[in-house]
Amino acid sequence: MTLRLQGVSKSVDGEAHIHALDLELHKGTMNVLLGPTLAGKTTLMRLMAGLDEPDTGQIFWNGEDVTGKRVQKRDVAMVYQQFVNYPSMTVRENIASPLKLRGVSAQDIERKVGEMADLLQLTPLLDRKPSEISGGQQQRCAIARALVKDVGLVLMDEPLANLDYKLREELRIEIPRLFAASGSIFVYATTEPEEALLLGGNTATLWQGRVTQFGPSTQVYRQPVDMVTASVYSDPPMNFLPVRINDGAIHFPSGQAPVSSDAALRLPNGNYKAGFRAHNLDVGEGGEDKIAFDATVSVTELTGSETYIHIDAAGETWVGLLRGPRSFRSGEKLRVCIDPSDLLYFDEEGRLAHPLPQLVEA
Repeated sequence: MTLRLQGVSKSVDGEAHIHALDLELHKGTMNVLLGPTLAGKTTLMRLMAGLDEPDTGQIFWNGEDVTGKRVQKRDVAMVYQQFVNYPSMTVRENIASPLKLRGVSAQDIERKVGEMADLLQLTPLLDRKPSEISGGQQQRCAIARALVKDVGLVLMDEPLANLDYKLREELRIEIPRLFAASGSIFVYATTEPEEALLLGGNTATLWQGRVTQFGPSTQVYRQPVDMVTASVYSDPPMNFLPVRINDGAIHFPSGQAPVSSDAALRLPNGNYKAGFRAHNLDVGEGGEDKIAFDATVSVTELTGSETYIHIDAAGETWVGLLRGPRSFRSGEKLRVCIDPSDLLYFDEEGRLAHPLPQLVEA
């Protein structure tokens, strides 16, 4: 079971929403489309589903060219962030509706509906109408109706965005297991890098209608091929600073003493952009093995268990993620530090300059 997109592109009113791309997805895989709003995730899913036709290229399902084939004739189900249920039907009837259309026996319908209701914590609500349950419960009903169809391709466009935190975390763990067992191809769109990592499987990073990288999620996260991918797969976006490598020593324009790292030793002499994620920034000197910078606080954001700190340092604007509630005044002077082993280096064209050792998937 394979879904293959070959040279597929799509424009709307003369504006390119998807630039020509190739993508191949296989049976029993979790595939996350990760990118900011308007990156092209929904457009790409609509092309996969057959809701839209590509301007160029072809779409193959199990080797058959299905380009232009109506969505009703495809082995596909789709769930949107904005849930859709039949208002005159109960939750039970909503979940069962695609099975009835297929002529499934009453006994099998009862079993399958019960399994989906248990998974999505809907069992006590089966005899209620959509208007009698909360928005999050209505979204769970829509998800259950898609999953119960047992189709080869399931497309989910930010389906957990309207759910409460606890249920969202539970489903992030349960959904990959469910699809691995079913053998379906699962495509899940999100704007959240953390969600992409939690879901696992493969990630395709999208930026302005282009797939910048596709591969195992942990590998794309740890080995982004360029600065764009690194920023897409970081929340907040990755911090950068210009550096120069000379005989394995890292030189900083803000005057820090040169330091070395294993990655720098593998790089030819030249100018680079060094990148690091928000959680790699710490407050304080950090010891002899860390790189320290003078910084000025711009904004502090408390989220409860964490603190985001926006600072100006080394002629750049950075965001740090600190554990626990922290209090800093706007304009306050700080020393911040980075471990050189946390730096990724990008060349002057923005491409990753030092491939890391091959990752082994657990």
